Amino acid sequence: QVQLVESGGGLVQPGGSLRLSCAAATPIFSTYTMGWYRQAPGKQRELVATITSLRITNYADSVKGRFTISRDNTKNTVYLQMNSLKPEDTAVYYCNGRGPRWSPSEYWGQGTQVTVSS
Repeated sequence: QVQLVESGGGLVQPGGSLRLSCAAATPIFSTYTMGWYRQAPGKQRELVATITSLRITNYADSVKGRFTISRDNTKNTVYLQMNSLKPEDTAVYYCNGRGPRWSPSEYWGQGTQVTVSS
């Protein structure tokens, strides 16, 4: 089973920045599609951003132009750079990994809290 470990969450003021990291313990990390999802209290979990093995990215409309997803295959790590943070970005952020077509498994991290408040 693949273990995903998130870090980097915390409390930040509106307009501030945070960078989330997710380390994946798998020898085939470079073949995975990775993503970030978030869930606020009382709301459904929603997609924030994804990045494929070919570094094709996709973003939710609510974060386009503010968030950037990236990956470092030498470190088996995916990042989410969050700029111009808003109170509505407050949520638990989860790392997600999906295996290639020849190994179609899905894994989730434990989540990291991001709070945007004055």
